[in-house]
Amino acid sequence: MSFHSTAAQFVTLASEGGAEHSGNHQSLNPLVIGIGAFLALMLLLWITTRFNRDR
Repeated sequence: MSFHSTAAQFVTLASEGGAEHSGNHQSLNPLVIGIGAFLALMLLLWITTRFNRDR
C-alpha cells in the first residue's frame, strides 16, 4: 500500500462520514454558548480584580 492510496482512502472515508456526524449537537445554540462564555470570563475578570488590591 502506497502513501497516495492510503491518503485517498482516508479522504474518501472522511467525506462519507462527514454528512452523518457534523459535530454539532442540535441542542447547542451558538449564541447561548457565546453569551455564557462571555459572562463566565467577565466573572473571572471581576474576581481577579477584586483580589488584586495592590493597584
